[in-house]
Amino acid sequence: MNIKQLFTDSRAVSPVIGVILMVAITVILAAVIGTFVLGLGDQVSTTAPQASFAFDYNGSNLTITHESGEALVASQINVTGDSISDEQWSTNGTTTGDKITAGNYYDVGATFTSGDVVRVVWTAESGASSSTLQKWTYNG
Repeated sequence: MNIKQLFTDSRAVSPVIGVILMVAITVILAAVIGTFVLGLGDQVSTTAPQASFAFDYNGSNLTITHESGEALVASQINVTGDSISDEQWSTNGTTTGDKITAGNYYDVGATFTSGDVVRVVWTAESGASSSTLQKWTYNG
């Protein structure tokens, strides 16, 4: 066998590379189409907003104030905790229209015991995902 001919013979390379590329393109297209058909494409772009809250407790009332960050849609923000029921932000306190902006506050009338946790929770418009924006623990 001629060694020189072995290294210069490339008759079968093109068809093999062509088949590999066609299989790769088919797999990629199937993955993209499958993602959108199953509805996963909507969830990929849904990320929790960035916001900071301050908590002030005076013994009978907890005031949660939006300090900084993105404006939030009031209907997507819930306040929940160990000693309180799940409450939507817009039921009391202040909002600017349907948006919660810096300076807006929410009052929670409750008595807490040591270790009780209160969370400000954001839920996506589709309801598919949620995230805790801020957490406060009473150490009394």
